[in-house]
Amino acid sequence: MDETRIPILVGSGQITQREPDLGKALSPMDLTAEAARRAAADSNAGDALLRSLDTVVVLRSFSDTSWRFTCPFGRYANPPRSLAGRLGMSAASRLVYTHPGGNMPQWCVNRLFEMVTRGETTGALIAGGEALATQKAAQRADFTLDWNEDSDSEPEQWGVATRGWNDIEDRHRMAGAIFAYPLFEQGIRQHHGRTIKEHLGAMGDLFARFAQVAAENPLADRRAGFSAEQIAEVSDANPYIGFPYTKLMNSNAFIDQAAAVILTSVANARKLGIPESKWVYLHGCADAYDHWYISDRLNYHSSPAMRIVGRETCAMANATIDDMDFFDLYSCFPSAVEIATREMGINPDDPRGLTVTGGLAYFGGPGNNYVTHSIAEMMNKVRGRPGSKGMVTANGNYVTKQSAGIYSTDAPERAFAPRDPAEYQGEIDAAKGPSVQIAANGKATIETYTVMHNRSGPSYAILFGRLDDGSRFIANTPDDAGLLADMTVRDYMGAAGRVTHADERNCFVPD
Repeated sequence: MDETRIPILVGSGQITQREPDLGKALSPMDLTAEAARRAAADSNAGDALLRSLDTVVVLRSFSDTSWRFTCPFGRYANPPRSLAGRLGMSAASRLVYTHPGGNMPQWCVNRLFEMVTRGETTGALIAGGEALATQKAAQRADFTLDWNEDSDSEPEQWGVATRGWNDIEDRHRMAGAIFAYPLFEQGIRQHHGRTIKEHLGAMGDLFARFAQVAAENPLADRRAGFSAEQIAEVSDANPYIGFPYTKLMNSNAFIDQAAAVILTSVANARKLGIPESKWVYLHGCADAYDHWYISDRLNYHSSPAMRIVGRETCAMANATIDDMDFFDLYSCFPSAVEIATREMGINPDDPRGLTVTGGLAYFGGPGNNYVTHSIAEMMNKVRGRPGSKGMVTANGNYVTKQSAGIYSTDAPERAFAPRDPAEYQGEIDAAKGPSVQIAANGKATIETYTVMHNRSGPSYAILFGRLDDGSRFIANTPDDAGLLADMTVRDYMGAAGRVTHADERNCFVPD
């Protein structure tokens, strides 16, 4: 077999910054460069490996993704060029900046492995970093930072640019992960037939196992090893963010973290003297999308895309879930993990564990780049147990964009050749939800709901409901403090009421 066409991962690097001196703290790009240097050093080839690569991929920063994280200290006009310049990668002719999505690190690995097999690249650096903790601290301290870098060129862009919510969802203030994932959580709770208290306990039990892994990971941001009770109990220190999620169930974005992985061909690895003990193969992978807007989903407790991605990834690897030694399931919120375990046939209490990092709530949720950390850590795990297999799942938008990969130090029995996602995407597209009424009027019931909170307590409710004809609508409730508080202690799933449309919004009033 032509070793110039056999792709392998050869380097992994991570860094978590805890620098209290704002004048000494590394910028997002400098953090990313440091992670890349660590990945190069990890390969044993160092700068020689970096100089041999023709592709640099940088994961989109949160400051370029959401207005909630806009950076007042400037931006990088061409992030991969800024990174390549710091690393002396003059041979890098393909400079890529991704569109948003927590799936994108795995998606990029999948694409780049294909490109190596086709002879389209000698290898690539995939990296990203965030410094939102430093950014937030500087804003609070009125400390000025200079993170601006202009460029006379623009990078190539990979991924899907379309935002994750539609106009009607936007008008009802469902425009972001913290608003969307609680809606899935309520659907899951109802599917299991649990009370609010019972489900809080189940979520606490699930995430306590993630917190314990983080407690043992020196790179993790939250290392307190929170108990199930601490995670589930609502308090001043752990308030609801979007009911039923407490603060400790939410991805923790305000961290300074960066990660990088490097892939190349077996031929280039041999040329550079990279020992085989550093080589990690991608045995299986797949990518798929659920219906883009959650208004259109079949229900709020499943993910056909996640199920099919798990199936296709295992099939390509000629393996089963039982063959995995390690997992890192994307864990922005409990619902993402709960849906993944159900769709892939993994016991939530599996003794193998569901994370190798500690998850986004405790390890840290560095924006679109978290899964680069997952892959870097999975490389370390399978290297430490040669012949083992580890699965990484990646999730973008709101249980929307799904990617997965199975990693091992053992060479696969067959050449890298994933199925074209178009061959199975139609199976997902066929699982259509009910029709959606933009302007809803009449008797209705609640299908799922959340109550968003601010520092004063319950702020507003978002719900999906069904009209008598089975069609779906999105709505808010009246801004009634008593009603909002009641919706967090009494179960309103399936509650009857009436919906009316006025001023481009639907309003649902329970009976």
